[in-house]
Amino acid sequence: MKSKYEIILYWSEADEAFVAEVPELPGCMADGSTYEEALTNARVVIDEWIETARSLGREVPEPKGRLMFA
Repeated sequence: MKSKYEIILYWSEADEAFVAEVPELPGCMADGSTYEEALTNARVVIDEWIETARSLGREVPEPKGRLMFA
């Protein structure tokens, strides 16, 4: 993965898992039983999100970086 999208990682009591959200890519998120697993899974889904968007002819947002939504 060469993308530079912000990933927000947190523990979800409801899911009993670590959740990794990618705010700049709508709906792009992953989970894992550990922090590292959630981060690894997020990297995979970022690549899949971008690949799917391109195959559908949709725009892929450029990474804007830290605290874009603050």
